[in-house]
Amino acid sequence: MKKNLALYGGKKTVEKNFVWPVFNERDVDAVTQVAQSGQWGNPDCRGLVEKFEKEFAGYCDSKYAISCVNGSVALRLALIASGVKPGDEVIVPPYTFIATATIVIEANCVPVFVDIEPDTYNLDPSKIEAAVTDRTRAIIPVHFAGQACDMDQIMAIANKHNLVVIEDAAHAHGGEYKGKKLGSIGHAGCFSFQSSKNLNAGEGGLVVTNDETLYNIMNSLRNVGRVKDGQWYEHHYIGCNYRITQFQAALLSQQLTRLDEQTKLRDQNGKYLNKLLESVEGISPLTRGHGETMHTYHLYIFRYDKTKFNGLPKKEFSEMLAAEGVPSFMGYPRPIYEQPLFQKKNFMCYAIPENVDYTKVHCPVAERACYEEAIWILQHAMLGTKEDMNQFVEAIKKIKQAALS
Repeated sequence: MKKNLALYGGKKTVEKNFVWPVFNERDVDAVTQVAQSGQWGNPDCRGLVEKFEKEFAGYCDSKYAISCVNGSVALRLALIASGVKPGDEVIVPPYTFIATATIVIEANCVPVFVDIEPDTYNLDPSKIEAAVTDRTRAIIPVHFAGQACDMDQIMAIANKHNLVVIEDAAHAHGGEYKGKKLGSIGHAGCFSFQSSKNLNAGEGGLVVTNDETLYNIMNSLRNVGRVKDGQWYEHHYIGCNYRITQFQAALLSQQLTRLDEQTKLRDQNGKYLNKLLESVEGISPLTRGHGETMHTYHLYIFRYDKTKFNGLPKKEFSEMLAAEGVPSFMGYPRPIYEQPLFQKKNFMCYAIPENVDYTKVHCPVAERACYEEAIWILQHAMLGTKEDMNQFVEAIKKIKQAALS
C-alpha cells in the first residue's frame, strides 16, 4: 500500500498551494508611499513607526509599545530593562525557539529550564516553584503555537516570589486568555514579525507594557541609549540601534487590519480539526479549555503515537504527511538544553557561573515531544477552508492505512 503514498510516487491528497504572506494593493501602496517620501529610516522613533506602536498597544489593551528589529531583541530589551544582574536566574521552557533562552545568556543571566505540560506543550506551572531559588528574578512563559499559558497560576507564583513575568508571545498575536490579549498580562509581552509569523513584515519585533519605567528604559535601549528630551549624542544606557524602518511600520499597520479575521479563522479551523481527529486513533491534538478564549494556531500541533501506526517512526510519518501536500513539519529535533551551545557551554564572553551544567538537565515531557510525539501543521494552512481541513485528516488516514497494511 505504500506505493499509494505521495512520498513513493502516489497522488497527493492535498493539491492546494497555501500562500503566505497575504497582501493586496493596499500593502503595496503603503510601502510605495514610504519609498516615494524619501523618509525610509526612523532616527527619532516617530512617524509611521510611532503610529504603528500606538495601534498595536491599543490592540493589546496596553499603554505602551516599543518596536525593534526582531522578536529576540524584544525579549532581550524587556529582560535587561527589568533590572536583572549577572548571575540571576530566569525560568524558561525547553520546548521553544532557542532565542527564548539565549537572550537570557546575553543578559549575563542563567536560563533555568522547567518542563512543559504534556497536553499543551506550555510551561508547566506545577513545576515552576521547585525551580525558584534566591537567585531567580524572572519567568518567561511562551504561549507556544498560540495556545495561552496558564497565566493565573504563573502570575500568582511570580507575585509570591516577586518575579518579573515577560510573556513570549511570538506565536500569539491576537490570542486571548480569559478575554485578555496575550502579551498584556505579565509585566511585558514580546512579539515577533518575522516572515513566518501571523503578523508579518519580513522581520521586526515589539514589546508591550503598562509599566512606564520599563517603557522608558526599553525606549532608550532600542535607540542607542538616548532619552526623551535629551541631546542626540547624549547616551544614558548601553543601548544599540534596534529601530525598525518606516517600510516595516507601514506594512505592519496594513497587516494589522486583517489580523482579527485571520485569527478567528485559524481558531475555528483548529476546533474543527480537533473534532475530526477524534476518530483517528494514535493522533491526539493538544488540548484546549485551559483559559484560552482565542487560540492563534501559529502552529496546529498534534501528538503522534507510532504504536497505533505499526511502529512507523515520527520522522518518516512527518515526511509522508508533508509529501501528501499538508504544510507540516516534525518540529524541534531536541530540547534547547540539548543543543551543542548549551551542552558545551559555548557562551563566549557571557558571565555564566562555572557550576551551571546543562548536560544534567532532563525534561521528559519536552524530550518526548521532540523525539516521539509532536507534529506541526503550519499557520498559513490554518487559513484554509473546512474542505482543506478534511483533506488534512484524509492524508493522515491514508498514511495510517498504508502503515497497517
